[in-house]
Amino acid sequence: MSPNPRESERTEDLRRIPAVDRLLGAPELNAAIQSYGRALVTLAARQVLQGLRAQVQHGNSALPDLSLGAVVHRVEEHLELQHTPLPRVLNGTGVILHSGLGRAPLAPSVAEAVQRALGYSLLEVERSAGERHARDSRAGALLTELTGAEAALVVNNNAAATLLILDTLGRGREIICSSGELVEIGGSFRIPEVMEASGARLVAVGATNKTHRADYERALSAETAALLVVHTSNYRILGFAEQPPLQELAELAHARGLPLIHDLGSGSILGPEELGIGDEPPVRQSLLAGADVVCMSGDKLLGGPQAGIILGKRALLERMRKSPLARAVRVDKFTVAALEATLQLFLDKSSLRTTHPVTRMLTAGAEDLRPAAEELSELLTQCPGLSCTIINLDSETGSGALPTLKLPSLAVALETRLPPQRLARALRYSNPALFTRISGDRVCVDMRTILPGEVPQVADVIRRVVSHPVDTAAPRT
Repeated sequence: MSPNPRESERTEDLRRIPAVDRLLGAPELNAAIQSYGRALVTLAARQVLQGLRAQVQHGNSALPDLSLGAVVHRVEEHLELQHTPLPRVLNGTGVILHSGLGRAPLAPSVAEAVQRALGYSLLEVERSAGERHARDSRAGALLTELTGAEAALVVNNNAAATLLILDTLGRGREIICSSGELVEIGGSFRIPEVMEASGARLVAVGATNKTHRADYERALSAETAALLVVHTSNYRILGFAEQPPLQELAELAHARGLPLIHDLGSGSILGPEELGIGDEPPVRQSLLAGADVVCMSGDKLLGGPQAGIILGKRALLERMRKSPLARAVRVDKFTVAALEATLQLFLDKSSLRTTHPVTRMLTAGAEDLRPAAEELSELLTQCPGLSCTIINLDSETGSGALPTLKLPSLAVALETRLPPQRLARALRYSNPALFTRISGDRVCVDMRTILPGEVPQVADVIRRVVSHPVDTAAPRT
């Protein structure tokens, strides 16, 4: 039987794939070995070669370039895309708190604080006596100053904060909560599940759209440990809807000697009148209304690192601080440093629009974005095969915060001979990666989430991708 011609070709193609040792000996990889280390470059080379062999064996796509230089280039690309820790991204989506892209971008002063924390730091030592103290004590002092709370406690995210609160105050007993507030947060975690994990028993009252004070009163029993109000920060129930004011529920709880817990979710130090937008209640308002314990996120509207912030009565928070669970959900030194530096920015609210990235992006009007849009459009004018148009569209806050708020924005719409989905994919696989949005069958760069100084980098990424359309195919491994 004569050999299968295609099988012979496949065998020959497999032989043409360079061996690992030959790749590592290529002078072109010396810089990568110096930068990443030989072990990581070896791993990347093996992964690339495995992908090439699979491509040749399956034969379901055009044969890749198997020359030494081309394969070396693939290894370099693979190192950049897959082995650079948390690759940097340019956010042109218009989603300010983009969960997939790390949520809140941190201020330069916050980055400096994290840099200082790389070595030894005063994490848990008090200077005067040289004795140990709580690692969140400095952040706590800032939080109490900014919110009026008696005490503060910082944990690793708001789900952890809710869990610690319920575990400390409600384990083995009942917590009353409105049916309309049994929210689901990111990753399909739901309030009833968090409640169950804490050891507390949920008593849901009222209906999805309407809950009255009398519903809470009827549910009170000797087993009740607390009342829980969950701010629906990631959705709104509008129309035929009603919920008792927080102050009324505080009065009801306190009349029975019970604490009122308010989970604010996204949370905000600033009120709508200070931001000039939205309807997010500030933390101080909840405390003034009588909430005994309030919790919120650190990496949403606060614009800081991922953290859960608990505020309220000192006696209740001291109980939480002594819980064994508190150690399991505590924050590390980098979070502490970033949170402290973020909170310091709020001491001068008049300068927040210039010092605090999230506040700047939330409050910028569409015309405030025009200079950046015009700069990007101008930088792309001479790029062959590309046309640009400045268009109007709406941005959003993201991460479930201010869900009904639309922010009028400006974007630069890109048109090339490439299909929009393919162009968007190629931009995501650039270095640095550029994430965009597609609107009206065009790839758009929303200028609201492009940080100061990034416009030239955005232009450079777009020019490189558009000028080398062969590289915009599916990423190579």
